[in-house]
Amino acid sequence: MSSYPLDRTAFKAQTAEEASKSHAAYYRELSWQERLRVANYLNSIAFNYPENEPPKMDKTVFSMRSRK
Repeated sequence: MSSYPLDRTAFKAQTAEEASKSHAAYYRELSWQERLRVANYLNSIAFNYPENEPPKMDKTVFSMRSRK
């Protein structure tokens, strides 16, 4: 389960610009490690895989040949 619960009771009516500024300010305060954890979590949600188990790359699609 995720350590980033979605609080559906927290809501503030804002314009898109206000929301953008407040989110940017929040994420600017986080360390780069925390931002990386958030990005990992969002990727796992977007691409539907367990949070710390990203899918392996299918390397059979690629081929190599030498150039003369």
